[in-house]
Amino acid sequence: MAMPPSTPSTPSTTRPAPDTSTPDTSTPDTSTPDTAADPCDVAHGGADSGQQTRTLVAVFATPVADFLLRYGADAGFRTLLVEPDEKRVADALTAMPELDDTADVVVTDHHRDELGVVLRDALAQPARWVGVMGNPKHTGPHVAALQALGVSDEDIARVHRPIGLNIGSRTPPEIAIATLAGLLADRNGRAGGFEFG
Repeated sequence: MAMPPSTPSTPSTTRPAPDTSTPDTSTPDTSTPDTAADPCDVAHGGADSGQQTRTLVAVFATPVADFLLRYGADAGFRTLLVEPDEKRVADALTAMPELDDTADVVVTDHHRDELGVVLRDALAQPARWVGVMGNPKHTGPHVAALQALGVSDEDIARVHRPIGLNIGSRTPPEIAIATLAGLLADRNGRAGGFEFG
């Protein structure tokens, strides 16, 4: 939801200009200027985070994919849906697009016949992260599907499962939140959770 524009009665969040009434006689600062945005300004929408472009690819048109792409766009991802069956949805890609090392690929259904092919095509590229939804207590069907396609054990081991943080998620929006939180934690080198160090 967009924030309403500031009104005169709303306190300003801008910082006051430095006092220039007294000449500065200190030694000039020749260090590299700090170009990183203030974290508070970023958190309150007052500055761009300066993050690199990042791509979120959801595979298969499912309720989880719907929420994941919606929340991912809100979090600043360029979002793409891959749905090999063009009868299911009209405006999706039918094959894995070209991926770079900013791409996270999330397969949102492990029961589809195309599972092995879409994973193989993602693993053949330098995607940053590839995962498939499923219960970690059982061997995922993606393993046999990828082996049947001749994918190496090393590449199969790149597939993350489960896809999200353990927050007890059960519904599509909860699974999407857990997944996106896990991706952000991984990108930021954090474990996720309430511990801050």
